[in-house]
Amino acid sequence: MIKHDLRPQLRLRRRELSATRTDAAERAAGHLPLEALARFAVAAGYHPIGGELDPWPTLRRLEAAGARIVLPVAESRHSPLVFRAYRAGDPLQTDAAKIAAPTADAEALTPDIVITPLLAFDRHGYRLGQGGGYYDRTLQALRAQGKVWAIGLAYAGQEIDVVPRDAHDQPLDAILTESGYHVFER
Repeated sequence: MIKHDLRPQLRLRRRELSATRTDAAERAAGHLPLEALARFAVAAGYHPIGGELDPWPTLRRLEAAGARIVLPVAESRHSPLVFRAYRAGDPLQTDAAKIAAPTADAEALTPDIVITPLLAFDRHGYRLGQGGGYYDRTLQALRAQGKVWAIGLAYAGQEIDVVPRDAHDQPLDAILTESGYHVFER
């Protein structure tokens, strides 16, 4: 199947998992092996929408280990995401992707860990996103600048056999679910 055809059924699956796996975010955060991660200073998360697994338990663990937390900001439809510092209670505004994001006066930082949302993942390290290409463009740009660790955050039930992929699709370095943490060999 092509990506476009898969997305509606995968969105439905994710909403169903969200409704039945209410402790998944906390369980997933508990599987993050902080001691095995390379040194990090800035961790990027996201505001969950559409049943996405809540990244905040994982982000709180990273913050407690010394990371500054940033959230993505889509400044335009075809640009990589920009990451801006965020703390609970900071003001938010709607960005170009129509998602709540830090305001323009929040400090822009480059993450060394990016927690990505997704619709599906496979055991080859590929993710299927919403279709805007934001994370593929962003990971490509960040990798061109240096080392970044991309972790897909998902319900274990979002795994599929093979994610259809295109040449521009960026692989994940690891996947974190309520069932565990898996690093992909490259």
